[in-house]
Amino acid sequence: MDYTTLSPEEVQHFLDYGFVHLTNCFDTDFAAQSTSAAFERLGYREDDPATWEQPIIHMPNKGFVDVKEFAPKAYGAICDLLGGEDRVETPVRWGDGYIVNFKLGADREWVAPSPESGGWHKDGDFFWHFLDSPEQGLLLIVVWRDIEPRGGGTFMACDSIKPVAEYLNNNREGLHPFEGGFGKFIYECKDFRELTGKAGDVVIMHPFMLHASSQNHSGKARFITNPPVALKAPMNFNRDNVDDFSPVELAVLKALGVERLDFQIEGERRRFDAKAYREARAQKQNS
Repeated sequence: MDYTTLSPEEVQHFLDYGFVHLTNCFDTDFAAQSTSAAFERLGYREDDPATWEQPIIHMPNKGFVDVKEFAPKAYGAICDLLGGEDRVETPVRWGDGYIVNFKLGADREWVAPSPESGGWHKDGDFFWHFLDSPEQGLLLIVVWRDIEPRGGGTFMACDSIKPVAEYLNNNREGLHPFEGGFGKFIYECKDFRELTGKAGDVVIMHPFMLHASSQNHSGKARFITNPPVALKAPMNFNRDNVDDFSPVELAVLKALGVERLDFQIEGERRRFDAKAYREARAQKQNS
């Protein structure tokens, strides 16, 4: 497969560790203006941490950018990892629904990434999960402001793709996005990393990567978004030409220890209403 943006070394890094970290992907002036506007949306003063009432906030989207125009290097890498632009559900857009970690865990002693640090999960709360699910072809962390060590950067378990892939392959009826039990595989992992970066960076992860929020001891607000990128069709692990496998597919085959796989689901592909599920659980707990 020919790659338009990523180097062979970057593709190999993705295959070995489940992610690639790109720098200088978009206009940092735009990022600064947009994140400053987010403080106004929240009613917080950027220069006064005493006004930052919530430790972490998931903001709704109010505006979007077209990634192909706004961040062409990131878009090219997305296409490379998914096997070409013709396989990507377009347009790919990023919103300003920032996940702002103001001071999560700042009142507790710092805990480095490990199984015990907690919160480990696989993304995708809006669909039933299969090995070949197209709904989330990649997991992105878009860095809108600098993230320093212990500054709330996402924790990653870079050797989690193998146990997650095996679990999905062994549960072809599909797995519930909340009750699927993906987080338990963190105890099989040993390669833990803390994401740091500069505004304008984009970290692209394999969709099977277990990851978690972290404490923010920096005194600075951490701004990221993690928009999914969808495929037009399910992943294919049994292509006629091995050169047509995408790096995302190759990573799954590598995790399973096979060169190809005739994978067929035994359940129904369907969307999942995460909001209704959370509300029902809350009502049950309060009853």
